Amino acid sequence: MAQDVVRDGSTLDSKCPPCAKRNRQLRMAQCREGWHLDTEPAITPDEANEEQRWLIEFRADIQAQHDAAEKAGDDTTDLDAIITGLDEEINAAGMRGNVLGRTTGKRSRSTRRRQDAPDLPKRTMTNTTLGRTFQGADGRIYRPSLFVTLTLPSYGKVRDGVPIDPETYDYRRAARDALHFSKLVDRFVQNLRRVAGYDVQYFASVEPQKRLAPHLHMAIRGTLPRAEIKQIAAATYHQVWWPQADEVVFERTGRSTA
Repeated sequence: MAQDVVRDGSTLDSKCPPCAKRNRQLRMAQCREGWHLDTEPAITPDEANEEQRWLIEFRADIQAQHDAAEKAGDDTTDLDAIITGLDEEINAAGMRGNVLGRTTGKRSRSTRRRQDAPDLPKRTMTNTTLGRTFQGADGRIYRPSLFVTLTLPSYGKVRDGVPIDPETYDYRRAARDALHFSKLVDRFVQNLRRVAGYDVQYFASVEPQKRLAPHLHMAIRGTLPRAEIKQIAAATYHQVWWPQADEVVFERTGRSTA
């Protein structure tokens, strides 16, 4: 008997191998089909079919019953189970989005920068994903791309993944940078788009170096001057408050029993 697999959209093989494989194949297809486009793709969703409309209408009716029962103080266990099953069917039917819409507040990112961070050039944003074009001597138009590798600084000399001098190796900084590396990448992309002036598209992969520090390989559609890339890297940071851990503040002296 075949068993339906509920997709969770994971990109990590350790979490969901089928979803991770599917997402990897999707990214490969996107890269192959869209990398060299010289016009913006027209993305319009398909019209809902009869089955999809029926699922949404039925889901709305059950939700109304659930809300009325909850307001009256009645048990909603059975209705919750029906709603869960309907949501799975709706997702399997190929519809995007959330039936209930946004259930949490929209995240607002601060654009304030530290005073000691280097200034960056800022271009007026344009609603495009296409990079600049250049005309060759033969009259041909070129739209080059860019490959960037971002590497974390050294924390001390390492041999075979082990610090040569454990006394001077900066373990704390290495651990913090590894924990927050994804946020550094996110901030780098924000700065990149701010400087480029358009919605820069890229494909990237994070890999561990021999010293076990993560570093990023990024293929970018379009190109920027090397000097600007260096400026962006120098101006990228993630502000993190971290408590001091070198002094004991609260010490456990005993164990109480009830």
